[in-house]
Amino acid sequence: MTRAFVFPGQGSQAVGMGQELAQSHAAAREVFEEVDEALGQNLTKLMFEGPIEELTLTENAQPALMAVSMAVVRILEKDGNMDFAKTAKFVAGHSLGEYSALTAAGALTLTDAARLLKARGLAMQQAVPVGVGAMAALLGLNIEPVEEVVAEARDKAKAGEVVSAANDNADGQVVLSGHKGAVEVAIEIAKEKGAKKAMLLSVSAPFHCPLMQPAADEMAERLKEVVIAPPRVPLVANVTASEVSDPDTIRRLLVEQVTGRVRWRESVLYMGEQGVSELMELGAGKILTGMVRRINREMTGSAVGTPADIDAFLAKL
Repeated sequence: MTRAFVFPGQGSQAVGMGQELAQSHAAAREVFEEVDEALGQNLTKLMFEGPIEELTLTENAQPALMAVSMAVVRILEKDGNMDFAKTAKFVAGHSLGEYSALTAAGALTLTDAARLLKARGLAMQQAVPVGVGAMAALLGLNIEPVEEVVAEARDKAKAGEVVSAANDNADGQVVLSGHKGAVEVAIEIAKEKGAKKAMLLSVSAPFHCPLMQPAADEMAERLKEVVIAPPRVPLVANVTASEVSDPDTIRRLLVEQVTGRVRWRESVLYMGEQGVSELMELGAGKILTGMVRRINREMTGSAVGTPADIDAFLAKL
């Protein structure tokens, strides 16, 4: 069985995340301690105890989700003697999960990833004043009809307002992002075009659209300061939905990713075309696992986020 390791994005955070891993494995505690030290913040306490409102802040959720993913990876490697490069053919991550994927594959250090994600979260939050932007989930429409919705909404919205398809997650599951007014226009058009559901999401900023350009500029500067090594296995990038291993290309794509579409559906299809039959979601939650069957019925997905999940996975190797 050929597998890929995939890493969750924002929305998978929950109070208590990583606590069971820390209680049962020193390798997890070491990861959390290193992230806390890198940030000069007791992020671990926030992860374990909340409050959820503070944990959900983009600047906290992003490094926290990466930390839990890396705790799982370190346990698999240190306690399970897993050879990462022999176990996975690719890595991929949903939005911030791309940083987790690159850290797991050795392209970024844990310290650099934590600091980059803290900066990314802050920059994304500050790029657009609260209330100006919005995101919406469209269920029941594939990307092609959504492109038509977006084009029509741009014509009908106020001059200068933007709306675009931010996440192509799975068949019938696309997320829009942009100015609030333009997104609301798009919601109404989507309903007319047969969307089963079209609703605003409770998010703090309009991610993965041109309004995020200030955050992309900030990340371009931050990424200049870090070393990116060739990953142990290729990354399937959000922006291109194809594999990349060249550090300079990875750096460029991480900048483009801030304003660009997360092409998750296409990324999973690409991995399937390359022979991947199993996606293992390493970290908090099971959101990506739930999408697998909707994208490729021949592929299986499993979430590995608890000590029991880890034991079950290692037993299969």
